[in-house]
Amino acid sequence: MNNLERGKTAVTWGLICTLSLSCAARASRTLPLPATPPDPAWTLIWQDDFGGAAGTQPDGRIWNYDYGNAAANGWGNEELQFYTRDTANVRLDGQGHLEIRALRNAADLPCWHGDSCAYTSARLTTRNKVTFTNGRIEARIQVPPGAGFWPAFWSLGQSGRWPEGGEIDIMEWLGREPNTVYGTLHGPGYSGAKGISASKSLGQAVSDGYHTFGVIKRPREIVWLLDGQPYHRVTPDDVPADRQWVFEQPFYLLLNLAVGGQWPGPPNASTVFPGVMKVDYVRIWRENPSP
Repeated sequence: MNNLERGKTAVTWGLICTLSLSCAARASRTLPLPATPPDPAWTLIWQDDFGGAAGTQPDGRIWNYDYGNAAANGWGNEELQFYTRDTANVRLDGQGHLEIRALRNAADLPCWHGDSCAYTSARLTTRNKVTFTNGRIEARIQVPPGAGFWPAFWSLGQSGRWPEGGEIDIMEWLGREPNTVYGTLHGPGYSGAKGISASKSLGQAVSDGYHTFGVIKRPREIVWLLDGQPYHRVTPDDVPADRQWVFEQPFYLLLNLAVGGQWPGPPNASTVFPGVMKVDYVRIWRENPSP
């Protein structure tokens, strides 16, 4: 997809348009009033508000599922969950929310360490269905309390290669650090522990209620937002001098709830299951040209 001029958003509709979803946010359809206060600088162009009957799954014309635990060291992080497509792990609540549910597991579902995974959960992606290049990308989420939980709202380069294709972690939260949200950029030579990261403390447990997590993506600039307030900004000047800025391309979205791993650590005796990550909406906004 070609880059558009500054302030525009490139969105790949892929199967969404071809399967008669009214392209989810074309001007021909009246959208509900956004939870974010109206702002003349932005136009809402795509959303999923997770309407549907309780116990059903999110729209398959928008969302894909990653599956398993990945033989390569537990999704690269020694995570302890087996991702499934089951309604026990991913479903709508009938009140306009997506639920990603982490459960204890007794089935024979192989983990990276050779034994069965102790937990199940889900990881959803919009790869090949909905992507963005520039714009404001936002989700309203409530994370589950408890040590070992690692919910995330993030994006990967549509090319599918990592870290060469880039990764934008819009929100990561660790149950062992209940007040703090992380936003991180990963690319070739600055991935993993070398990612360009910042954190923001709320001064209270993030899991106490819903919060909006977002980024504003412009050419050569990414700004992270927590409840509409910026707290982190990265430009090519922040990338190591001998490394590439790889973010002028389409990115797709991911939502997942991991359990355990190198960064969050494992659950402990106080962790309550099921852990439920609730998503109220996901939205993409286009930045309007300056008057």
